[in-house]
Amino acid sequence: MNAPPRTRLRAPVAAALTVVLAGGLSGCGAFGGEDVLTVYSGRNENLVGPILEQLEDAVGTEVEVRYAGSSDLAAQLLEEGESTDADLFFSQDAGALGALAKAGRLAELPQDVLSLVPEQYADDEGRWVATSARARVVAYDPRQAPEAAEMTSVDEVLDERYRGLIGVAPTNASFQSFVTALRLDRGEDGAREWLERLVDLDVQKYDNNIAVLDAVDSGEVALGLINHYYWYERVAEQGEDNVNAEIRFLDSDDPGALINVAGVGVIAGSEQEDAAQRAVEFLLSEEAQQYFADSTAEYPVVEGITSTEHDLEPLGQGSSVDLNDLDSLEETLDLLDEVGLT
Repeated sequence: MNAPPRTRLRAPVAAALTVVLAGGLSGCGAFGGEDVLTVYSGRNENLVGPILEQLEDAVGTEVEVRYAGSSDLAAQLLEEGESTDADLFFSQDAGALGALAKAGRLAELPQDVLSLVPEQYADDEGRWVATSARARVVAYDPRQAPEAAEMTSVDEVLDERYRGLIGVAPTNASFQSFVTALRLDRGEDGAREWLERLVDLDVQKYDNNIAVLDAVDSGEVALGLINHYYWYERVAEQGEDNVNAEIRFLDSDDPGALINVAGVGVIAGSEQEDAAQRAVEFLLSEEAQQYFADSTAEYPVVEGITSTEHDLEPLGQGSSVDLNDLDSLEETLDLLDEVGLT
């Protein structure tokens, strides 16, 4: 069994959580109160705040949300154990959900909920389910790296011509999941070699995918590794003619083409289990799936929903890595520490 993630919080995240707890949650009452559905959200408030605001009507009870990074919230949930106030974990990626599932911290979901999504978008033992999907892509500046339009593997990023011109967000859960996929695909030594080469090329580190895309768009770097939807959102906001950066979907058998998911799980032992399950059902409803397709430019996981706002490239099969195997956060974080990326 893979080891669960660290139970320590990194200083910036711990400080952020302290601020959230001290200042309240978007005007809500005391955290974890009676008849309150408490959600730990590793998804950014700017992305999912509007749909989570509709949860109260959907589940019929007050809802309070704590926002922070997915891996750090997973670590916090492990640290809190059965004393946690959380009822629902909404994760940016499958890895954090997998770690909690293997630690026995997620309850099994009803089969009628699991059956709403394709088999590959749910935990093998039914402890979490995907709510939306996203593809890893290479964002590139066509003025500096026009050849990126033909890239087929993430290995092509590691060219000497891009020294000092590659941007990543190593503390972001989506990059960490990519590294996990790299480890699963190539083994520990192969992943370490790839990351060491990246560091040797004077990789530029940013706080998040948005900052990476900003750097590519401005020409600060030539290439960046991001999730696809950040580019589609930028185009929707500014118009494609006003966005310099472009994106490249890699070949489906490459770890750089990982299709990861955001997903949700009910915390084992929750006193609000019924409300939490209704929340899961809402996030898989036509209304919520259309929101993800239109407002966040992600791929719906329920059949029959397509975006009316974004011309999304058809989603291929992606990397052959099983999402249920993306739970080894401890090993990934140790490797990132080892090569100097955190």
